[in-house]
Amino acid sequence: MMDLTLTGGTVWTDDHGFVEADLMIEDGRVAGLAAEGGDEARERVDVTGLTIMPGVIDAHIHLGHGRDISRPRVPSDAASETGAAARGGVTCFLSYVLSAEPYQPVFGDLCSITEQGARIDFGFHCVIATEEQLREVPWLVSQGAPTAKLFMNIRGDEGARLGLPGTDDGYLFRLLETLREAGGMLCPHPENIEIAWVLRDRVMAEDPDATGALATWNATRPPFVEAEALSRVAYLARITGTPVHAVHTSSAEALAAALRQREAGSDVSIETCIQYLTHDTDSDLGPVGKVNPPLRAPEDREALWEAIRKRQIDTIATDHIHRPIESKDGGIWKAQPGFPGLDTFLPALITEAKRRDVLLETLVPLVTANPARRMGLAAKGRLVPGADADIAILDLKARNVMERGALASDSGYSIYEGETMEASVVHTLSRGRFVLRDGALIDDAVGHGRYVARTLG
Repeated sequence: MMDLTLTGGTVWTDDHGFVEADLMIEDGRVAGLAAEGGDEARERVDVTGLTIMPGVIDAHIHLGHGRDISRPRVPSDAASETGAAARGGVTCFLSYVLSAEPYQPVFGDLCSITEQGARIDFGFHCVIATEEQLREVPWLVSQGAPTAKLFMNIRGDEGARLGLPGTDDGYLFRLLETLREAGGMLCPHPENIEIAWVLRDRVMAEDPDATGALATWNATRPPFVEAEALSRVAYLARITGTPVHAVHTSSAEALAAALRQREAGSDVSIETCIQYLTHDTDSDLGPVGKVNPPLRAPEDREALWEAIRKRQIDTIATDHIHRPIESKDGGIWKAQPGFPGLDTFLPALITEAKRRDVLLETLVPLVTANPARRMGLAAKGRLVPGADADIAILDLKARNVMERGALASDSGYSIYEGETMEASVVHTLSRGRFVLRDGALIDDAVGHGRYVARTLG
């Protein structure tokens, strides 16, 4: 007898797309599909009229504490943001950890604190910025954290606000070599900051009050700054034989750079983020929309959607940061970059796709099987027998206005506030357990989430 059967829904399958079937779950894993009403279960949940897909894997978020985005400090940091994830249909995320100190002494504590608050499963990418951290890379890979980040834009004292020292291309090259030898992958933040410094000074002199808002911020670190750095790291990665995941690709130029390097033989996967698909420099967000890389021109947004249609982009993520809204005070020049996105992930993505006549079938692999495969999450991202029963159940006919009071993230705001979403997440299951049911978070799911050790294929 099954533990749970979801009946009457339309289920995503890798081989046949969406099919009408019941989905069976046992011991937290997918047991299989059956004709409607064809099995016995301890619990049967009717999801007639709803769409069942694998839970989203968001491979790019930042857990933090207040304005500190380096790591969760208390269980409630994870509780709020995994609640936001469940509301957005996300059943596993990978968070970047920032530190100038060694990771080995704190890694166990980091996992424990997060598990105490987590409703869904999670993993970590570690930002590597010091010589001691470079030596720790093989150990981190052995602990199931095989993906590392380097902020290519942190040179000189640029990283001071994050507590990180500056690095250079020699360090980048040695990190690539170390990751290749250890079986890891680099997730670089690609910006040529030396050029961005020059442009920033010019733009600030021309527009000291940032009257151009998001277009002004874009002008300080334009697409070629991103594209040049991405070309450089992908080329060096080809020399060392190291895989690279091009995070938050935001522009047509960066996309083209990644595709050229891929065609030349670099092992490059391409990620974009939901905000670059839904907003651009014409969006009326003001300092709230400040992010790095910046929101780009409308033509960049169109290029990213065209790449999705052509299946040139591999994954979509949020780059979720849950600093409070007060972090946006002071206008474009003083506002902190980044904003939350977990609460709205699937609703916002599906809404924009509908407006562009992009089928859900095109999007599903980009947020499920593709990130699972690239990030070494073997048990996730697919609804096949033996896989973790991580599931998002959607109402694709819903129309809801996104309101601040409905958000679970402790940031308390959204760039989608006031917008009508043309899809909603009704239920979210993590390893067969409801963490969101009928649109409401399940309180006793806090602590259900587990650290997932990953091995790259």
